[in-house]
Amino acid sequence: MAIQTHYRACNLCEAICGLEITYRTDAGRNEVISIAGDKNDPFSRGHVCPKAVALKDIYEDPNRLKHPLKRIVAPDGTIDWQPIGWEQALAEVADRLKEIRAAHGPNAIGFYAGNPSVHNSGTFLSAPGFVKALGTRAVFSASSVDQFPHHFAAWQLFGHPLLLPIPDIDHTDYWLIIGGNPIASNGSIMTAPDVANRLRAIQQRGGRVVVIDPRRTETAHRASEHHFIRPGTDVFLLLAMVQTLFADQLVRLGRLAGVIDGLETLQTAVAGFTPEAVASQTGLDPVVIRRLAHELAQTGRAVCYGRVGVSVQAFGGLCLWLINVINLLTGHLDEPGGMLFTSPAIDILGRAQPYTKYDRFRSRVSGRPEFMGELPVACLAEEILTEPERDGDTRIRAMVTSCGNPVLSTPNGGQLDRAFAQLDLMVSVDIFINETTRHAHYILPPATGLETAHYDLTFHGLAIRNTTRYSEPLFDKAPDARYDWAIFEELRLRLETDEYDPATAPAPTDPAHKIDLGLRYGPYGQPATGDEPTTGPARPGLSLQTLLAHPHGIDLGPLRPQLPMRLLTANKRIDVATAPFLADLDRARTVLRQTSQSETGTFQLISRRHLRDNNSWMHNVHRLVKGPNRCTLELNPQDAESLGITTGDRVRVRSRVGVVELPAAVTADMMPGVVSMPHGYGHHRAGVRLAVAQQHAGVSINDLTDETEVDELTGNAALSGVAVTVERVG
Repeated sequence: MAIQTHYRACNLCEAICGLEITYRTDAGRNEVISIAGDKNDPFSRGHVCPKAVALKDIYEDPNRLKHPLKRIVAPDGTIDWQPIGWEQALAEVADRLKEIRAAHGPNAIGFYAGNPSVHNSGTFLSAPGFVKALGTRAVFSASSVDQFPHHFAAWQLFGHPLLLPIPDIDHTDYWLIIGGNPIASNGSIMTAPDVANRLRAIQQRGGRVVVIDPRRTETAHRASEHHFIRPGTDVFLLLAMVQTLFADQLVRLGRLAGVIDGLETLQTAVAGFTPEAVASQTGLDPVVIRRLAHELAQTGRAVCYGRVGVSVQAFGGLCLWLINVINLLTGHLDEPGGMLFTSPAIDILGRAQPYTKYDRFRSRVSGRPEFMGELPVACLAEEILTEPERDGDTRIRAMVTSCGNPVLSTPNGGQLDRAFAQLDLMVSVDIFINETTRHAHYILPPATGLETAHYDLTFHGLAIRNTTRYSEPLFDKAPDARYDWAIFEELRLRLETDEYDPATAPAPTDPAHKIDLGLRYGPYGQPATGDEPTTGPARPGLSLQTLLAHPHGIDLGPLRPQLPMRLLTANKRIDVATAPFLADLDRARTVLRQTSQSETGTFQLISRRHLRDNNSWMHNVHRLVKGPNRCTLELNPQDAESLGITTGDRVRVRSRVGVVELPAAVTADMMPGVVSMPHGYGHHRAGVRLAVAQQHAGVSINDLTDETEVDELTGNAALSGVAVTVERVG
């Protein structure tokens, strides 16, 4: 058959780059010939990263599961997997879940959603109904690993956890990046394809990019300026910058001055955090701190942005609060070139009310508060392992995981590994037998990737430009395969029905219907009113049919100021000094008074990301893992010399919770006293069926991170700055 072309968005990371896929179908055999960037995509403009071609590899992966599996334990204790039909699998899973719920209550069933859940509109729209049918409060996700602080700050300042401001990097002249590496991540809580060229454009128009990070990252290498900072001390840098803005009379509120409360309270609260007071803790010269505050305030179009490095630490909530406050105090919040709010075609906040979902219940063992309907995933293992002490309480006895691998991606993965092995029931909606799903009693593999339709509900709402695009399936799924949404919907119906009859039960609703309604009733779906953007081809009357006729996507124009109208606070005002943040400052003051020096022989461990990595789930693609070993411990030459370590030596790294061994890589890109490992490796565990990943197994950084270290304010895992010792092996 002739070669054909298909257009869709890549859904492997947040950048949602447009793809041009050439393929052919002959005698029932589907073949992807090439995957390239879609030059006609108005957002990604032909850019594509190495991961995009992996869509072909995932589709063709011999390890990808295509039928439900049931775990079978032989008399000698060995484990095998039995393929079963969908009717048997769904019936047995629903019956087992009902039995556990009846015997122990709904909270005996836990649910974990992995990062890919938000990269698939089918899962995104159907899984919540399934969780509601379970009736459990024991809900966990990757959000409490790396982004709860962003949501907490947005809630406190703007009225809703999902009302997140995005850096307008295409129009800024000064970009201060703290703890972020967007060239490697393709943006994060900032959907931005082709970050490298966008960064270069800032410099070409005379602007500057400044990076603050304990590691000289890929982004730092291309920046105008880079400064090391000790892990976990970003809060003191940010507090000193706010103090400087007040002390040096640099506060410029602009048109938002009339809706801001708490300025005097904030000024008093930060008064003691001078650049000189925080210099020892951060390792930054007070002159540099003061200069950064002045440059940010005195540049007309500027923005301060922070990501994982400031989020996954003990003061993540304070850090994200302060980043937003700095943008506000310098007049860069809700202004072009600063931080702006998006206007997505499907606005999930269109009818939102002031948010109240916080601390409605707490985790059973550690008493961590719920946020956004979830408990911190750092508590998950103890909720499984700890027997109840009071009547009416119950431990988690069953887990359902959705396309996630928490054994490799959450703190103290070794403990969670042991906990999963003790469950009465585990069900995984996943396409691989990985480090987590190997514990499942049932694996339900959905159609995936090129076989599915997709609309980026989350990432269009976090994008640096308003665009919209719908991806149709490239290939039909196999006749006996199930879409993810069909799996969750049928399980929901079975849980809600005492006598479920598949012959008479209603068919699951295709989420394309919800997408169409969202578009039609969204801000671009109604007839023209005269208020539409004047730049770009805005298209009133937007619908799914419109997007199907525009396979490259539609540009809806640049981000625009929207405050105060967009605020979802009860009084339509911004309080920069709410009680939770002020109370947590006492914890920061206590730490600031402590010595900044580590114990002799200890280092602070941080993670890192590579452009060809994507958390833990892209290591079974040969073209992405080939080449030099990336799972190494990076350390500064000064530290290496003191330990007698050279590049290639095997080193042993030990923390409170575990020990791993891996090769060393000596590099001046690391700050002295700090060591770094990549995230997502550790594929050596028995029972994993990922042939390529096991050849590049590496070790897991989360066998060293500590589940007891969390941001007390938000419950987010504090993965950065873990205390470790390092020694040469042999």
